[in-house]
Amino acid sequence: MTERTAEEVREFVSRSYGARVRPVLEQVEAEGAVCCGPDCCAPASNTVETLQLIDLTPAADACCDTSAGADCCGDTSSEVEIVNIARLYQETDISDLPSTVTDVAFGCGNPTAISALQPGEVVLDLGSGGGIDCFLAAKMVGPEGKAIGVDMTDEMIALARKNADKIGATNVEFRKGEIETLPVDDASVDVIISNCVINLSPDKSRVFREAFRVLKPGGRLQVSDIVWTQDVPEDVKGDMEKWAGCIAGALLERDYLAGITAAGFHDVTSVASEYPKGRGLASAAVVAFKPR
Repeated sequence: MTERTAEEVREFVSRSYGARVRPVLEQVEAEGAVCCGPDCCAPASNTVETLQLIDLTPAADACCDTSAGADCCGDTSSEVEIVNIARLYQETDISDLPSTVTDVAFGCGNPTAISALQPGEVVLDLGSGGGIDCFLAAKMVGPEGKAIGVDMTDEMIALARKNADKIGATNVEFRKGEIETLPVDDASVDVIISNCVINLSPDKSRVFREAFRVLKPGGRLQVSDIVWTQDVPEDVKGDMEKWAGCIAGALLERDYLAGITAAGFHDVTSVASEYPKGRGLASAAVVAFKPR
Protein backbone atom coordinates (compact mmCIF):
# COMPACT_ATOMS: atom_id res chain seq x y z
CA MET A 1 0.00 0.00 0.00
CA THR A 2 1.54 3.31 -1.09
CA GLU A 3 1.76 5.94 1.65
CA ARG A 4 0.47 9.34 0.57
CA THR A 5 1.46 12.67 2.03
CA ALA A 6 -1.22 15.01 3.33
CA GLU A 7 -0.56 17.38 0.45
CA GLU A 8 -0.93 14.56 -2.10
CA VAL A 9 -4.28 13.63 -0.59
CA ARG A 10 -5.55 17.21 -0.66
CA GLU A 11 -4.39 17.71 -4.24
CA PHE A 12 -6.05 14.50 -5.42
CA VAL A 13 -9.33 15.29 -3.66
CA SER A 14 -9.35 18.86 -5.01
CA ARG A 15 -8.71 17.67 -8.56
CA SER A 16 -11.44 15.05 -8.28
CA TYR A 17 -14.10 17.48 -7.12
CA GLY A 18 -12.92 20.16 -9.50
CA ALA A 19 -13.44 17.74 -12.38
CA ARG A 20 -16.94 16.89 -11.14
CA VAL A 21 -18.09 20.47 -10.96
CA ARG A 22 -16.25 21.90 -13.98
CA PRO A 23 -19.00 21.08 -16.54
CA VAL A 24 -21.56 22.89 -14.39
CA LEU A 25 -19.26 25.87 -13.93
CA GLU A 26 -18.59 26.04 -17.66
CA GLN A 27 -22.33 25.93 -18.31
CA VAL A 28 -22.87 28.87 -15.96
CA GLU A 29 -20.04 30.79 -17.59
CA ALA A 30 -21.65 30.21 -21.00
CA GLU A 31 -24.25 32.77 -19.87
CA GLY A 32 -27.28 30.57 -20.05
CA ALA A 33 -26.48 28.69 -23.25
CA VAL A 34 -28.31 25.36 -23.43
CA CYS A 35 -25.90 22.49 -22.86
CA CYS A 36 -26.62 19.51 -25.12
CA GLY A 37 -23.39 17.55 -25.31
CA PRO A 38 -22.15 14.65 -23.22
CA ASP A 39 -20.04 17.03 -21.11
CA CYS A 40 -23.26 18.31 -19.53
CA CYS A 41 -23.84 14.94 -17.94
CA ALA A 42 -22.57 14.13 -14.50
CA PRO A 43 -20.09 11.26 -14.12
CA ALA A 44 -21.58 7.79 -14.30
CA SER A 45 -22.28 6.26 -10.93
CA ASN A 46 -20.18 3.62 -9.27
CA THR A 47 -20.77 0.29 -7.59
CA VAL A 48 -20.66 -0.58 -3.91
CA GLU A 49 -16.86 -0.42 -3.99
CA THR A 50 -16.78 3.33 -4.64
CA LEU A 51 -20.16 4.24 -3.15
CA GLN A 52 -21.71 7.00 -5.25
CA LEU A 53 -22.26 10.19 -3.31
CA ILE A 54 -25.41 11.54 -4.95
CA ASP A 55 -28.20 10.72 -7.32
CA LEU A 56 -26.73 12.24 -10.48
CA THR A 57 -29.63 11.60 -12.82
CA PRO A 58 -30.01 14.87 -14.72
CA ALA A 59 -33.20 16.87 -14.89
CA ALA A 60 -35.00 16.95 -18.22
CA ASP A 61 -33.81 19.71 -20.55
CA ALA A 62 -34.24 20.89 -24.12
CA CYS A 63 -31.86 18.24 -25.43
CA CYS A 64 -33.32 15.14 -23.88
CA ASP A 65 -36.88 13.85 -23.60
CA THR A 66 -37.11 11.95 -20.32
CA SER A 67 -40.89 11.62 -20.43
CA ALA A 68 -40.61 8.04 -21.64
CA GLY A 69 -38.05 7.14 -19.00
CA ALA A 70 -34.99 7.80 -21.13
CA ASP A 71 -31.73 8.60 -19.34
CA CYS A 72 -29.73 11.14 -21.33
CA CYS A 73 -26.52 10.46 -19.49
CA GLY A 74 -26.52 6.70 -19.50
CA ASP A 75 -26.75 4.35 -16.53
CA THR A 76 -26.64 6.27 -13.24
CA SER A 77 -27.90 3.46 -11.02
CA SER A 78 -25.74 2.28 -8.13
CA GLU A 79 -25.77 -0.77 -5.89
CA VAL A 80 -25.35 1.45 -2.86
CA GLU A 81 -26.58 5.03 -3.10
CA ILE A 82 -25.28 7.12 -0.23
CA VAL A 83 -27.26 10.24 -0.97
CA ASN A 84 -30.37 11.23 -2.81
CA ILE A 85 -30.56 15.01 -2.56
CA ALA A 86 -34.35 15.11 -2.69
CA ARG A 87 -34.54 12.67 0.22
CA LEU A 88 -31.90 14.40 2.35
CA TYR A 89 -33.55 17.77 1.99
CA GLN A 90 -37.17 16.59 2.02
CA GLU A 91 -37.90 18.71 5.12
CA THR A 92 -36.12 21.75 3.69
CA ASP A 93 -37.38 24.07 0.97
CA ILE A 94 -34.85 23.99 -1.88
CA SER A 95 -37.35 24.96 -4.57
CA ASP A 96 -35.77 28.40 -4.98
CA LEU A 97 -32.26 27.02 -5.52
CA PRO A 98 -31.11 26.56 -9.13
CA SER A 99 -29.77 23.28 -10.50
CA THR A 100 -26.26 24.76 -10.44
CA VAL A 101 -26.56 24.51 -6.65
CA THR A 102 -28.40 21.21 -6.21
CA ASP A 103 -26.61 19.32 -8.98
CA VAL A 104 -23.26 19.68 -7.24
CA ALA A 105 -24.40 18.85 -3.70
CA PHE A 106 -22.12 16.02 -2.62
CA GLY A 107 -23.38 15.17 0.84
CA CYS A 108 -24.43 12.49 3.31
CA GLY A 109 -26.85 14.49 5.43
CA ASN A 110 -28.57 17.80 5.95
CA PRO A 111 -26.61 19.63 8.67
CA THR A 112 -28.77 22.73 8.51
CA ALA A 113 -31.79 20.62 9.45
CA ILE A 114 -30.12 19.28 12.62
CA SER A 115 -28.33 22.44 13.71
CA ALA A 116 -31.36 24.48 14.81
CA LEU A 117 -29.92 27.69 13.43
CA GLN A 118 -31.21 30.90 14.94
CA PRO A 119 -31.68 34.39 13.44
CA GLY A 120 -28.56 36.51 13.70
CA GLU A 121 -26.10 33.64 14.04
CA VAL A 122 -22.84 33.38 12.10
CA VAL A 123 -22.55 29.97 10.47
CA LEU A 124 -19.41 28.42 8.98
CA ASP A 125 -19.65 25.58 6.45
CA LEU A 126 -16.52 23.41 6.15
CA GLY A 127 -16.17 22.30 2.53
CA SER A 128 -19.03 24.39 1.18
CA GLY A 129 -18.91 23.13 -2.43
CA GLY A 130 -21.53 24.71 -4.67
CA GLY A 131 -23.09 26.39 -1.65
CA ILE A 132 -26.31 24.48 -0.92
CA ASP A 133 -25.93 24.35 2.85
CA CYS A 134 -24.65 27.92 3.03
CA PHE A 135 -27.68 29.18 1.12
CA LEU A 136 -30.06 27.21 3.34
CA ALA A 137 -28.24 28.42 6.46
CA ALA A 138 -28.37 32.02 5.22
CA LYS A 139 -32.15 31.81 4.97
CA MET A 140 -32.37 30.41 8.50
CA VAL A 141 -30.15 33.04 10.16
CA GLY A 142 -31.75 35.89 8.23
CA PRO A 143 -30.30 39.24 7.15
CA GLU A 144 -28.80 39.91 10.59
CA GLY A 145 -26.85 36.66 10.41
CA LYS A 146 -24.25 35.39 8.01
CA ALA A 147 -23.13 32.17 6.35
CA ILE A 148 -19.46 31.65 5.46
CA GLY A 149 -18.36 28.81 3.21
CA VAL A 150 -14.76 27.57 3.01
CA ASP A 151 -13.58 25.28 0.22
CA MET A 152 -10.14 24.46 -1.16
CA THR A 153 -11.24 23.79 -4.75
CA ASP A 154 -11.09 26.74 -7.15
CA GLU A 155 -13.97 25.50 -9.28
CA MET A 156 -16.23 25.08 -6.23
CA ILE A 157 -15.49 28.58 -4.96
CA ALA A 158 -16.08 30.09 -8.41
CA LEU A 159 -19.39 28.25 -8.85
CA ALA A 160 -20.59 29.06 -5.33
CA ARG A 161 -19.95 32.77 -5.86
CA LYS A 162 -21.79 32.70 -9.18
CA ASN A 163 -24.66 30.87 -7.50
CA ALA A 164 -24.78 33.54 -4.77
CA ASP A 165 -25.06 36.23 -7.42
CA LYS A 166 -27.71 34.25 -9.26
CA ILE A 167 -30.01 33.86 -6.26
CA GLY A 168 -29.20 37.27 -4.76
CA ALA A 169 -27.79 35.93 -1.49
CA THR A 170 -26.33 38.96 0.28
CA ASN A 171 -25.48 37.40 3.65
CA VAL A 172 -23.28 34.64 2.23
CA GLU A 173 -19.52 34.71 1.69
CA PHE A 174 -17.28 32.06 0.15
CA ARG A 175 -13.59 31.91 1.06
CA LYS A 176 -10.83 29.86 -0.56
CA GLY A 177 -8.94 27.81 2.02
CA GLU A 178 -8.29 24.47 3.64
CA ILE A 179 -10.36 23.29 6.57
CA GLU A 180 -7.15 22.39 8.43
CA THR A 181 -6.15 26.09 8.30
CA LEU A 182 -9.36 28.08 8.27
CA PRO A 183 -9.31 31.67 6.93
CA VAL A 184 -11.56 32.67 9.84
CA ASP A 185 -10.88 34.77 12.96
CA ASP A 186 -10.72 33.28 16.44
CA ALA A 187 -14.01 32.99 18.33
CA SER A 188 -16.03 34.57 15.52
CA VAL A 189 -18.53 31.83 14.62
CA ASP A 190 -21.67 30.62 16.40
CA VAL A 191 -22.19 27.34 14.55
CA ILE A 192 -20.03 25.12 12.35
CA ILE A 193 -21.70 22.80 9.87
CA SER A 194 -20.18 20.40 7.35
CA ASN A 195 -21.69 17.84 5.01
CA CYS A 196 -19.58 14.77 4.19
CA VAL A 197 -16.29 16.70 3.99
CA ILE A 198 -14.19 16.19 7.13
CA ASN A 199 -13.64 12.55 6.13
CA LEU A 200 -11.74 13.87 3.09
CA SER A 201 -9.14 15.62 5.24
CA PRO A 202 -5.79 13.89 5.80
CA ASP A 203 -5.50 15.63 9.21
CA LYS A 204 -8.86 15.45 10.94
CA SER A 205 -7.46 16.25 14.38
CA ARG A 206 -6.27 19.58 13.03
CA VAL A 207 -9.72 20.22 11.51
CA PHE A 208 -11.33 19.72 14.91
CA ARG A 209 -8.77 22.01 16.59
CA GLU A 210 -9.43 24.70 13.98
CA ALA A 211 -13.17 24.31 14.49
CA PHE A 212 -12.66 24.80 18.22
CA ARG A 213 -10.49 27.88 17.59
CA VAL A 214 -12.99 29.78 15.42
CA LEU A 215 -16.09 28.97 17.46
CA LYS A 216 -17.29 31.42 20.07
CA PRO A 217 -17.50 30.15 23.67
CA GLY A 218 -20.66 28.08 23.84
CA GLY A 219 -20.62 27.59 20.07
CA ARG A 220 -21.60 24.30 18.53
CA LEU A 221 -20.24 21.90 15.94
CA GLN A 222 -23.04 20.04 14.11
CA VAL A 223 -21.92 18.02 11.14
CA SER A 224 -22.91 15.12 8.95
CA ASP A 225 -20.10 12.83 7.91
CA ILE A 226 -19.09 9.35 6.83
CA VAL A 227 -17.66 7.03 9.50
CA TRP A 228 -16.90 3.35 9.88
CA THR A 229 -18.53 1.21 12.55
CA GLN A 230 -15.98 -1.58 12.00
CA ASP A 231 -12.40 -1.72 10.80
CA VAL A 232 -11.80 -0.34 7.31
CA PRO A 233 -11.51 -3.23 4.81
CA GLU A 234 -7.96 -3.82 3.60
CA ASP A 235 -8.98 -3.43 -0.06
CA VAL A 236 -10.16 0.10 0.70
CA LYS A 237 -7.16 1.47 2.59
CA GLY A 238 -4.82 3.70 0.62
CA ASP A 239 -6.99 3.84 -2.51
CA MET A 240 -7.10 7.47 -3.60
CA GLU A 241 -10.25 7.01 -5.69
CA LYS A 242 -11.98 5.62 -2.61
CA TRP A 243 -10.57 8.45 -0.53
CA ALA A 244 -12.12 10.99 -2.88
CA GLY A 245 -15.28 8.86 -2.68
CA CYS A 246 -15.50 9.52 1.10
CA ILE A 247 -14.58 5.97 2.04
CA ALA A 248 -10.87 5.32 2.50
CA GLY A 249 -10.30 8.45 4.58
CA ALA A 250 -13.27 7.94 6.91
CA LEU A 251 -12.46 7.15 10.53
CA LEU A 252 -13.96 4.65 12.91
CA GLU A 253 -16.84 6.39 14.64
CA ARG A 254 -15.17 6.12 18.06
CA ASP A 255 -11.93 7.64 16.72
CA TYR A 256 -13.87 10.48 15.04
CA LEU A 257 -15.60 11.35 18.30
CA ALA A 258 -12.37 10.98 20.28
CA GLY A 259 -10.71 13.50 17.96
CA ILE A 260 -13.47 16.02 18.64
CA THR A 261 -13.17 15.50 22.40
CA ALA A 262 -9.38 15.85 22.26
CA ALA A 263 -9.80 19.23 20.55
CA GLY A 264 -11.60 20.50 23.66
CA PHE A 265 -15.28 19.95 22.85
CA HIS A 266 -17.72 18.52 25.37
CA ASP A 267 -21.14 16.85 25.20
CA VAL A 268 -20.09 15.06 22.02
CA THR A 269 -22.83 12.84 20.59
CA SER A 270 -23.36 10.90 17.39
CA VAL A 271 -26.21 9.08 15.69
CA ALA A 272 -24.88 6.79 12.97
CA SER A 273 -26.90 4.93 10.34
CA GLU A 274 -25.17 2.17 8.41
CA TYR A 275 -25.62 1.86 4.66
CA PRO A 276 -27.01 -1.44 3.37
CA LYS A 277 -24.16 -3.55 1.97
CA GLY A 278 -21.74 -0.84 3.08
CA ARG A 279 -19.57 -3.24 5.08
CA GLY A 280 -19.72 -1.03 8.17
CA LEU A 281 -19.87 2.33 6.42
CA ALA A 282 -22.29 4.76 8.06
CA SER A 283 -23.60 8.32 7.92
CA ALA A 284 -23.22 10.05 11.29
CA ALA A 285 -24.95 13.14 12.63
CA VAL A 286 -22.48 14.57 15.15
CA VAL A 287 -23.06 17.33 17.70
CA ALA A 288 -20.49 18.90 20.04
CA PHE A 289 -20.12 22.12 22.05
CA LYS A 290 -17.30 24.48 22.91
CA PRO A 291 -17.29 25.31 26.63
CA ARG A 292 -18.49 28.77 27.62
